[in-house]
Amino acid sequence: MATINLQKGQKIDLTKGNPGLTKIMVGLGWDEVSKTKSGGFLSGLLGTKPAEIDCDASALMLDANDKLTSKERLVYFGNLHSADQSVRHSGDNLTGGGEGDDEQIHVELAKVPSGVHKIVFVVNIYDCVKRRQDFGHIANAFIRVVNSGNGQELCRFNLTEDYSGKTSLIVAEVYRHADEWKFAAIGEATRDASLGEIVRRYQ
Repeated sequence: MATINLQKGQKIDLTKGNPGLTKIMVGLGWDEVSKTKSGGFLSGLLGTKPAEIDCDASALMLDANDKLTSKERLVYFGNLHSADQSVRHSGDNLTGGGEGDDEQIHVELAKVPSGVHKIVFVVNIYDCVKRRQDFGHIANAFIRVVNSGNGQELCRFNLTEDYSGKTSLIVAEVYRHADEWKFAAIGEATRDASLGEIVRRYQ
């Protein structure tokens, strides 16, 4: 079965078309635009090196009203798993270097509490204001969903828009629909300067 490539706003069934799917891995990746492009010609001459861009992926477990009801349902580098162990973060990647996923979030769909109706995946740039960084410095961002049972990539959403000036991305969501789980590609950029500001949208 080939990977389904999604466009912004598209949705697909995850469990309905994949009987027995209970565990997924959500991989998020990005590349830093070349230093010469982002730092400018003078940065090389003057010997100054721009700070590494540290993007952080997080998962917010929301109720039926799209609210984050407890801090234990926010999974990020400072809280690597939800209290019920249904959502787990692989850990922080400080530079976005290397091929493939930069950060991974694992979800055991069968363990997700009934009160959680949606899991929203977001990426923000750590310390973006002080470092004067935004998503104009990032390229090739993507999110993909993999069947953890057999390693098959189910779908992928490449974020191809120009997000210059924006510092956070609401990338995608996995949500309940009747007795099934679906995936929606969102790709909404914001000027939220920290994960805390993103969280306030859901309180």
